[in-house]
Amino acid sequence: SFPNLQFLSIAYCRKFTDKGLHYLGNGRGCHKLIYLDISGCLQITVEGFRNIGNSCSGIQYLTVNEMPTLTDRCIQALVQKCKKIVSIEFNESLHVSDTGLSALDACELVKMKIKGSNRVTDLSFKVMSKFWPGMKHIYVADCQKITDVALKLIRPLDHIVILNLSGCIRISDSGIKSFVDGPSGPRLKELILANCCYISDSALLKVAERCLHLIYLNLFNCQAVNDAGIQSLTMIPSLAYINISRIGITDQALESLGKYWKIKEIILSECKMISDAGMKALCVDLKKLDYIDFSYCRHLSNITLKYLSFNCRRLTSLIVAGCPKINDTGIQFIAAGCSFLHYLDISGCKNITDKALKYLGKGCLQLRILKMLYCTNITRSAVLSYAPKLQKYEYNDDDPPLWFHYASGEEIVIPKKQKKGRHSSLGQRLSLSGSPGEKGSEQSKFPLIETITEQAVEESVISPGSLAEEPPKVSAV
Repeated sequence: SFPNLQFLSIAYCRKFTDKGLHYLGNGRGCHKLIYLDISGCLQITVEGFRNIGNSCSGIQYLTVNEMPTLTDRCIQALVQKCKKIVSIEFNESLHVSDTGLSALDACELVKMKIKGSNRVTDLSFKVMSKFWPGMKHIYVADCQKITDVALKLIRPLDHIVILNLSGCIRISDSGIKSFVDGPSGPRLKELILANCCYISDSALLKVAERCLHLIYLNLFNCQAVNDAGIQSLTMIPSLAYINISRIGITDQALESLGKYWKIKEIILSECKMISDAGMKALCVDLKKLDYIDFSYCRHLSNITLKYLSFNCRRLTSLIVAGCPKINDTGIQFIAAGCSFLHYLDISGCKNITDKALKYLGKGCLQLRILKMLYCTNITRSAVLSYAPKLQKYEYNDDDPPLWFHYASGEEIVIPKKQKKGRHSSLGQRLSLSGSPGEKGSEQSKFPLIETITEQAVEESVISPGSLAEEPPKVSAV
């Protein structure tokens, strides 16, 4: 037994049963347990949750992610004895509803994280407002039945610092305005509204007026937002991390943000109307910029990289995937000016050749992670030669797939170098992926439409994501 054990994760362990959970309370047991993660343990039934409650009534932090077998009855069985829970995570647990969350009314929750449940509605926010006055972190991503009513119900709460409504497609300006006008508005540090298609400039203006301590803002794919909304964000003195990818902004918005020198991270992926001129205005005063992603911005060229290298010398992460106008000259600029670069993604940049790796090898001595997928003019021999300097790399020389939108013929592309022994079948093509110790191994190409698009375009791969949670991490798929 481990009588002093406080933290236990048995996530994705499939070989124990409900009876095993009963043993947690036998003898001296694990009565001091305060953190339990049973994510992915599909074999646990209602009886198993009852055993957890009987054995470990002092649990405060409960994580049950990716568990489609989790039901309201499981939660009800657990909380009969567990009254000290302050944090719950039920991501991808499709059968959890308002009933299950209501069973937690005797607890004093400060953090609730639920993702992908269409059975959670505004009623859960009514419970939140009534029973959990100390709530600080609210994550209800991809819960499509949540409406503006929910935000109006929690308006009286005055301790909320993180609000994640990503994918709650019924949320509009009305709900956001109502919430930030409440006592939590000035306290809010992180606001995520990704894929909230009804959010417009009007809501952002109110956010800018009220949320003066906001640090992180995610507006990914909020297509009703325009330049005026982005310009209003310069009123927020603490804003340092911003995701405005897949929004129809122009150079005018970038010029406004360029005057806001505190920005450390900015994601501009798929902002198709911005140009080198706008990027010049953006980069001039961003001396603290650490991370930038302008992947799939097809109008940006080496000129943008020139301005970055001259002005943003603290840069550690750069994503330029799907920018066909960038070539070796642009990488030469980066190698000359951004000596702290740690992460670089040049996937789909068909005009980059082996020369770029030579420039990086001389100038970016701290580079650790390099993605070179669909780089048709970088040879395998050059990659293998450079690989010992990296911790992680990904490479293949396949033609970019259709979702790179290179079929229009607008780009000037260097003729592809001939490669010996190249397979003609797409299914047989190989990619290199690994670390220096793995550089001789080859593996089949994986589904890059998920790995690049979701990581490089949506929430930052090393974003603070949640400033009050885990530290930033670099992910190379």
